[in-house]
Amino acid sequence: MTEMNPLRRRMIDDMTIRNLSPATQRCYLHAVAKFSRYFGRSPDRLGLEDVRAFEVHLVSLGISWPALNQTVCALRFFYGVTHDHHEIPERIAHRQQKLDLCRRLLNARPPEPPAEEPEAKPPPFAHRCPCCGGIMSIIGTWNAAKPTCRPAWNDSS
Repeated sequence: MTEMNPLRRRMIDDMTIRNLSPATQRCYLHAVAKFSRYFGRSPDRLGLEDVRAFEVHLVSLGISWPALNQTVCALRFFYGVTHDHHEIPERIAHRQQKLDLCRRLLNARPPEPPAEEPEAKPPPFAHRCPCCGGIMSIIGTWNAAKPTCRPAWNDSS
């Protein structure tokens, strides 16, 4: 079996210490490995401009927003925790920073949370469930005094 790269081992240890799920660990390791392969160098030898160039590359490929966000989170974790370069993760923009920048540039206010609507009164013909008190809708009625349809078969034999 081959020896594991010490940087990769350290990243796994850092993620384990912080109780990241195994799925998150796999995704983060995959994202950092993909970043490293793109430039053909170890990620500890790459900087902020390389991260930006990699993001532009991923966007040009049509990567989905969640996948891009996961890659950015992985790189922020790698540079902020494993590689201990605190200035880089602060400068790697994430979704909220990008949204704030767009709003500032467009002079738009953030969306206001929806106002709570007053509790709607049930219609006067609504019935309440005897168990939970919820509103019940009547979808059909059955009259016990009126006979139901006769079966299609003849059972007089």
